[in-house]
Amino acid sequence: MLFWEIFAIAGVVFLILEILVPSVFFLNFAVAGFLTAILSLVVPDMVTLILAFVVFSLLSILLIRPMILKNKKKDDMQTGIEGKYIGKIARVIEPVNKYKGAITIYDERWDARYDGDEEIPVGAEIRIVRNESLVMYVEKI
Repeated sequence: MLFWEIFAIAGVVFLILEILVPSVFFLNFAVAGFLTAILSLVVPDMVTLILAFVVFSLLSILLIRPMILKNKKKDDMQTGIEGKYIGKIARVIEPVNKYKGAITIYDERWDARYDGDEEIPVGAEIRIVRNESLVMYVEKI
């Protein structure tokens, strides 16, 4: 078996592990395995290739992993409700105040609250500003 095959197989194994355990950890070793497989086409020494694999792994962990985790955290911060409802315009179907009220958006009925002192009348358009469980908090437009 050639050296490039060993490192390519290692890259595939780490890639499969990353798919099974999505931790953005094994991806670094998969990248290192593929880079070392390419390097092994010109460097025939196994000790050098193992050192290269270690160096590529460390560089990948130090450079690639923080970028991927930063993007992943942005995606994780936005839930389905935030992406679909927050900032959107809805219509009041029951007067909304601090204690009760209801709105409709996307043909769905939601309980709503308004932090202001007055009441928002039926038919008014409002903007959804945040969500707490099954209650949408709104503001006047």
